[in-house]
Amino acid sequence: MRIIRGRAEGTATAARTDTFVGEVWADPVLPTTDDTTINVVTFTPGARTNWHEHGRGQILQVLAGRGWVCAAGGRPQTLLPGDTVWVPPGERHWHGATASTLMTHTAVSLGPTSWYDEVSDDEYNGEQE
Repeated sequence: MRIIRGRAEGTATAARTDTFVGEVWADPVLPTTDDTTINVVTFTPGARTNWHEHGRGQILQVLAGRGWVCAAGGRPQTLLPGDTVWVPPGERHWHGATASTLMTHTAVSLGPTSWYDEVSDDEYNGEQE
């Protein structure tokens, strides 16, 4: 058993750039342990992940702000504080803030993450729920 008090000890908030569009910051809670990674991620308005998928799935818990999550072939769905999202293994998706608000969520990533192309402005600005 291991107790983590708020965040991984000795870690710093990090800007995420290679696999995100816009300004995104992550606070490591649990660096990869037993193929599980936990981060608290803050997206500035308009910021989002690239398309990606997780080998064993992902859990998102929205803490603050307003955002969107979208599975490949679907349309973006609204996320609000208190919402929890289960993304099944291998489902290609993206998530991020709305164009006018920040969004902070806890991301529990299970298994390896495979990253793909940026989410285009057209995909991001698609029909919203």
